[in-house]
Amino acid sequence: MKRIQSLKNTLGPGILFASTAIGVSHLVQSTKAGAMFGFGLLWAVIAANILKYPFFEFGSRYANATGTSIIEGYQKLSKWALWTYFIVTISSMFFVCAAVGKVTTGFMENLFHLDKIGLSSSASSILVFVVCGGILIIGKFKILDKLIKIIGIVLLLSTITAFVLCLFHGPINKSIDLISEPSISKEAWFFLIPLMGWMPTAVDLSSWNSLWTVEKIKSSNYHPALKETLFEFNFGYIISGILSICFVTLGAFLIYGTPEIIEKSSDLFAHQIVNLYTKIFGGWSYVIIASSTFSIMFGTCIAVFDGYGRVLNKTTDLLFKKHTKAKNKYSICILILIIGTFLITYQFDKSGDFGILVNFATSISFLIAPIIAIFNYLVVNRYLDNKFTPPKWLNYLSIIGVLYLILFSILYLFKNYLFT
Repeated sequence: MKRIQSLKNTLGPGILFASTAIGVSHLVQSTKAGAMFGFGLLWAVIAANILKYPFFEFGSRYANATGTSIIEGYQKLSKWALWTYFIVTISSMFFVCAAVGKVTTGFMENLFHLDKIGLSSSASSILVFVVCGGILIIGKFKILDKLIKIIGIVLLLSTITAFVLCLFHGPINKSIDLISEPSISKEAWFFLIPLMGWMPTAVDLSSWNSLWTVEKIKSSNYHPALKETLFEFNFGYIISGILSICFVTLGAFLIYGTPEIIEKSSDLFAHQIVNLYTKIFGGWSYVIIASSTFSIMFGTCIAVFDGYGRVLNKTTDLLFKKHTKAKNKYSICILILIIGTFLITYQFDKSGDFGILVNFATSISFLIAPIIAIFNYLVVNRYLDNKFTPPKWLNYLSIIGVLYLILFSILYLFKNYLFT
């Protein structure tokens, strides 16, 4: 009973992480990878999940060991490191929120058929942003913590079931080799960085783990042992990694090698995703899957707004202590995010292809990832007591991870310049 109670008091940040990851990187990018290239890019999905792991784990580790977020650790490194993180955050946050918000809007439009009542895509986006912001401003972490635990269960169970049934029945086009697509083709290369950028999610979001962990400790009045915090985080991370493979498989088995093309409109793409499940379970499941996919995207959208709201709140406190005495600063940060995100979404809506926004946001995240990865490595190895420092194997893996992030960023920039 004591162990169950401690797990209950600890459970939350890892589930929030999994929810954030399962959104765009899984429902959209992993499915697209399977649909466009079979299992040709599965190696990239697995590599990203493994080689990014240390940097997310470091966020949870630091929060448990110090009772503060890893952002305070950046400040210990130097004022320059904290300013770098702040600039990285404000330069990418609107694009990240816009990409997540646009996908969420698509799943909402698909579920509720908002086009039939004359609600435009821009108006639907505003509705999503305002509702997400309102939930956070009114309820903040407690509502978010409870909401995420509920809405992910149906999608988790249905996706794993669909994955197993896919393996049992085999691909729709049984005459095609799912691994034959060359993963170094021009088209695959251009999709590679957007795929790995948010797989399982952006590295700079590792600070959210620490912020959520600190908030969970405060709200539960329980400070777990390090192994309890890491167990809860690893649980969410493993679920996220398994589901990424499941979505690649669904795309590969049910779309790759068929005449079906990937839809460019977010609502039509959402319909296409839901249809993957109905191909397996039957038409009766459409409403259930449509509801659960929208719910998980809605939870992701809330988590992303909350994460950036907390980051803005914390970094401005640390950088501008004398000038940030305003009350309800978290709420102000959320309002800024809503306005900036809508402006970005409105501009990209003109293209009619939501994938352009998603690929742009995920590419930015990957290119800035090496900076945050290095910061995280330095912080946990310099400023934690010996009993909290990472084991040698994890440090070795993090060094390999940093090299991987740097190498692929350079290759992407070079290839992009070469091909254009």
